[in-house]
Amino acid sequence: MKLVKMSLAAAVLLGASAFAIDNVKVSGDAKLFYATDSADYIDINSNLDATPRNGMFDKGASAADTALRLGVTGDLTKGVSFGVTGYAVSTLGLENNLVDKVWTGAHDVTTGNGAQYANALGGAQADDQAWIGEMWVAATLGKTTAKLGRMELDTPLAFSEKWSIVPNTFDAAVIINQDIPDTTVVAAWVGKGNGVNIVSGINTPTAQALAGTVGYKMNYDGGVVGAGADMVNFMADGAYAAAIVNNSYKPATLQAWYYNVVDIADAYWLQADINCQLVKGLTIGAQYADMDTKGLVAAAHDSSAYAFKLGYNGIPNLKLSAAYSDADNDNVLNVANVATSSGQSKLYTEAWWNYGYVSAAGAESVNVTAEYDAGVAKVGAYYTDVNNDIAGSTHEMTEIALTASKSFGPLDATLAYISTDADDQNMLDGSAARYDTIQAYLTLNF
Repeated sequence: MKLVKMSLAAAVLLGASAFAIDNVKVSGDAKLFYATDSADYIDINSNLDATPRNGMFDKGASAADTALRLGVTGDLTKGVSFGVTGYAVSTLGLENNLVDKVWTGAHDVTTGNGAQYANALGGAQADDQAWIGEMWVAATLGKTTAKLGRMELDTPLAFSEKWSIVPNTFDAAVIINQDIPDTTVVAAWVGKGNGVNIVSGINTPTAQALAGTVGYKMNYDGGVVGAGADMVNFMADGAYAAAIVNNSYKPATLQAWYYNVVDIADAYWLQADINCQLVKGLTIGAQYADMDTKGLVAAAHDSSAYAFKLGYNGIPNLKLSAAYSDADNDNVLNVANVATSSGQSKLYTEAWWNYGYVSAAGAESVNVTAEYDAGVAKVGAYYTDVNNDIAGSTHEMTEIALTASKSFGPLDATLAYISTDADDQNMLDGSAARYDTIQAYLTLNF
């Protein structure tokens, strides 16, 4: 891993010296993620979990992974900058010794007979992978900035997911203009991505194997980065996006987003977040999203959802919020990130861990969140309840998550406990799954 770090840093820094690049900055981190649960369940295809489990911390119920990120930014000339970010992932041999699952589908899989499709890991080797996650150039003229290349994105319906050990990224072009007072105008084209999604076909047998095909909730990769982190066409044939973000009325931030996902859907996202002037510390938010399907997934009905949120931060070091969302019964697509298949959504009610429920058709969801900086650690409590009024729906779920985070100099540590009750994660006796999960996150920043 040191060789990867040193060679990439040396190459970029030598190039910077040769071309007189200014303001070169190098940063990165090394991560170790671990998770285990007490579930003993069947998958969504009713296949019995072939891996024997002896409870929490058994290797059949556990996942682990490591990742290294190294980023370099600099100025090529006045008004022109660049950025390069490299990623490397390795299990350090933990698979099939201490754990049977990994956190990212970016690994390739090798089995004893060389087959690329394995039942979870089940004796297979998760090979190391390294790739360039970002490589972009940005130019600024006046109040307009254009960015071109490989990059992370953060938009309501297409974004890089940060919860897993490595994020998905995009080949894209983005233009941002701020000539209108208190207004930001965004235009973007997304051509490729390395996130797992059904339409692109990047969810290869290798990625499925690593995602844990015989353990539904052991899918710790969650469909974020596909096999080998290969860049493929975004959805079917790319997507266009345009947005206006305005805060002319200073207490409020208003957003309007439009997406043309070629041959898939036309989508809209409207959002308003307001700092209440009558009650200090009170915030109010509203969201509405609509995805009108076409082409490859054309259907008689579009997909829509709305959400409301109340937040309060009037007590020092304490943040409280309560949110409600409702997804239409006729939804064809989940109102979630179209760049991956994890199901993560930007709706206010999104769960801390169990994604894909609040954004599903017919889902009525409630989320209550409390976060407190106690000095010795930052603690959080998150409650999400999803009910579904579609007859026969299995997308009902209740989650309670508790977290504690602490920084020790450059080392960030988080410990999480999650209690899950989900109708579609069935136990071996056929009852709905009720189980506990423990996760540990270590990030060394440099």
